[in-house]
Amino acid sequence: MAQTSNDIKNGSVINLDGKLWTVIEFQHVKPGKGPAFVRTKIKEVLTGKIVDKTFNAGMKMEFETVDNRTLQYSYKDGDNFVFMDMTTYDQVFIPETLIGDSEKFLLEGTDCIVSFHEGNPLSVELPASVILTVAHTEPGLQGNRSSAGTKPATMETGAEIQVPLFINEGERLKVDTRTGDYLGREN
Repeated sequence: MAQTSNDIKNGSVINLDGKLWTVIEFQHVKPGKGPAFVRTKIKEVLTGKIVDKTFNAGMKMEFETVDNRTLQYSYKDGDNFVFMDMTTYDQVFIPETLIGDSEKFLLEGTDCIVSFHEGNPLSVELPASVILTVAHTEPGLQGNRSSAGTKPATMETGAEIQVPLFINEGERLKVDTRTGDYLGREN
């Protein structure tokens, strides 16, 4: 559906040059001299690239409809990840390329937000943090240092993160899925 740049809102999805972009921020600017314009910060849906772009006010634009659904991760099947829609019990196959590095934080039964456009999956968003069990870590040794030390730990999914020295194998930890940082022990 064709609309104008005056209709831009946060979260809108627009089609520019055949690519889908999500509006992160927008600002309508009416200078004292000259025509009004819309300054935006947009993110490409497929690659995640963020760009600042300015549009003339009233410029015709293609707005797209993107359907966000909560799906539960079931299992990996070859190069695809299988997610289940818990309302219809339909299985959705998501290509490995859409998951990317997030795979190391994906546990069976994790609820994720999957974005669809015209029935095709566009992106998968994991929860901000997940609870993972430490599969392997060396025992922490206290020594002479001025600040708290860290050591590598391998989680049950294969992710390797830095944890404090007091963490032992078998402990359940809260891990940030965006940065891979240790957030604390499970409460």
